[in-house]
Amino acid sequence: MKYENAGDVIPEELLKEIQKYAAGKLLYIPIGEEKKAWGETSGYRNQLQRRNLMIRNKYAHGVTVSELADEYFLSLDSVKKIIYSKKIERHLTYAPTLESAVQYANVGMIEEWIQCYLLLTRKVSPILHDFMKEDHLYFGVVKFPLRLIQRDGLETGENHVDEDDDHAVVLPPLLVQYEEGKFHCIVQKDSLAVLKHRKINAYPTIIVMKGNDDYKRFMKYYGTIFFYVDKV
Repeated sequence: MKYENAGDVIPEELLKEIQKYAAGKLLYIPIGEEKKAWGETSGYRNQLQRRNLMIRNKYAHGVTVSELADEYFLSLDSVKKIIYSKKIERHLTYAPTLESAVQYANVGMIEEWIQCYLLLTRKVSPILHDFMKEDHLYFGVVKFPLRLIQRDGLETGENHVDEDDDHAVVLPPLLVQYEEGKFHCIVQKDSLAVLKHRKINAYPTIIVMKGNDDYKRFMKYYGTIFFYVDKV
């Protein structure tokens, strides 16, 4: 049997854990009953793919290697390997567009798109924490009737919409929060004002719910009436 350096095979974080128990020892790792891709059973591989995707997205939008290393507790070399790796398993590039959001949603990564949008495009870190809590649930991208959204502060925004504004053509999906039976547009009141000014009745939306109670209420009244947007 050919021996290999564990540092060339095992991810850095996992290697550090193994070194706590067996540093310098010769280990045999059995294949098991079925030969599966590394991390397939535990989900760790999927977590790494998601993390690496976020690192590449943030770097592409101006976050430095040093800042990424501090944020993810990695060495500078590890971050560089992730950024410049030629072996990328998920070819997803973030953009603040509906098409990008749909691509992320189709592979079960809508949370990552929301995080990129709030952090990299809107640059609203406090709101990011409110939207990305562990108990939050996400529904979408779906075609959503705008009349259901509460008109919190929209009147002011509508007065400043340019008649020739082409911004609506490239708008991302709306982020709408559902809480206690009501829908609120927390972040994108400017975009919602543009849509209403153009008399658009329904628009692709991601619905954010704070927990199981809101989710159950939402599914009871709305769960079967919205159509998913799965392509653009």
